[in-house]
Amino acid sequence: MMKSMTRRVKIAVSLPTELVDGARAAVRAGRATSVSAYVAEALEQYANTGDLASLVDEMLAATGGPMTDEERAWADRVLDN
Repeated sequence: MMKSMTRRVKIAVSLPTELVDGARAAVRAGRATSVSAYVAEALEQYANTGDLASLVDEMLAATGGPMTDEERAWADRVLDN
């Protein structure tokens, strides 16, 4: 979590009602300290996912690209999927 970041910037965004309701419910349930904290954590997780996707793309490029259909079928058999 980005708790160490102390500088905050106030912005206004428009969100679907369902997302706001979910954020407020998380605050009521004690899973977030505020709606702002909930949104900040969601954005951080999204940013980390993008970093992970970039890392996976780099690894795939370094090893010959995405798996072929045959490689995927083999992995599914080995992993019992």
